[in-house]
Amino acid sequence: MEYDEKLARFRQVHLNPFNKQQHEQGAGEEALDITSQARLPELPPGEPEFRCPERVMDLGLSEDHFARPVGLFLASDVQQLRQAIQECKQVILELPEHSEKQKDAVVRLIHLRLKLQELKDPNEDEPNIRVLLEHRFYKEKSKSVKQTCDKCNTVIWGLIQTWYTCTGCYYRCHSKCLNLISKPCVRSKVSHQAEYELNICPEAGLDSQDYRCAECRAPISLRGVPSEARQCDYTGQYYCSHCHWNDLAVIPARVVHNWDFEPRKVSRGSMRYLALMMSRPVLRLREINPLLFNYVEELVEIRKLRQDILLMKPYFITCREAMAARLLLQLQDRQHFVENDEMYSVQDLLDTHTGRLGCSLAETHTLFAKHIKLDCEVCVSDCLRRR
Repeated sequence: MEYDEKLARFRQVHLNPFNKQQHEQGAGEEALDITSQARLPELPPGEPEFRCPERVMDLGLSEDHFARPVGLFLASDVQQLRQAIQECKQVILELPEHSEKQKDAVVRLIHLRLKLQELKDPNEDEPNIRVLLEHRFYKEKSKSVKQTCDKCNTVIWGLIQTWYTCTGCYYRCHSKCLNLISKPCVRSKVSHQAEYELNICPEAGLDSQDYRCAECRAPISLRGVPSEARQCDYTGQYYCSHCHWNDLAVIPARVVHNWDFEPRKVSRGSMRYLALMMSRPVLRLREINPLLFNYVEELVEIRKLRQDILLMKPYFITCREAMAARLLLQLQDRQHFVENDEMYSVQDLLDTHTGRLGCSLAETHTLFAKHIKLDCEVCVSDCLRRR
């Protein structure tokens, strides 16, 4: 009997937190008067009394363990995605033009649109578009091309396996490996921070990396146990065999300092970054290594031709025949040549080394000069007047 009284008292003071709302509603509907209720029998002296503060017991319910993971969109969120797209458009219009915040907002808008397109076709087993860590993965249709997965380093069998390719950095992987990717797309780095490491193989030592891969943080060592440490000649860091496939690439630092175009071993991430940066004019040779013009005669010729083209540019802008013939489009692959004579890309320097750039630029220079001095009467009279 005493046990039943203790149990009743314990249940009275320890309300079930899941039924708290029901207790409150029941109390409001029935308008019970607590003071009118019979008191519970008192415990004998010396017996422990179970007491609980007025707050409900903390069972970890303050945290929403059943909340949807960040970045997960269900089919019912299509309307929310469309609303988020409209809000993102408005934010882009309100931000200052060409600002970093506006660029980030544009990237966010692209991701929202791709996610919306992914949700529009829920009947397919594998979606055609996947957005992950700023990668924009598209499902490949080819079944016969043999490829290698950049994540697990195994062969992709197109006949029986689904695989994706990132349109930004050309990262390829199985569909099963998508959720295991930890490296962001290097296209975003090229868009926001387009610059080279101009120190030749800036090695800091394997101990500075805690004997782990610089990308996936897997344990590595120079002895090959548990995994071989491979050095990237561009970053100077060490990588495991899954992140470093001994790919060869021209190192920009060796080009601008030593005029050395010998390909060297780089990691997979460095190879993609260098490939995307190949045609970007980000090298100002006069500031990086002005003595290079004293030892490379081809660079002096290229600089002279570029200076002449810049002098010809005002004629083409004011000449109707030149605008109709679109002569300046002869340099559409090297647009920076009609903007300044200081910036170079690694592709410019490589073509200068092989002699291709000198020949093509000389032909373009001759075509421009012929139009100004012989073909166009307006340009000829303008040229004579300026003399």
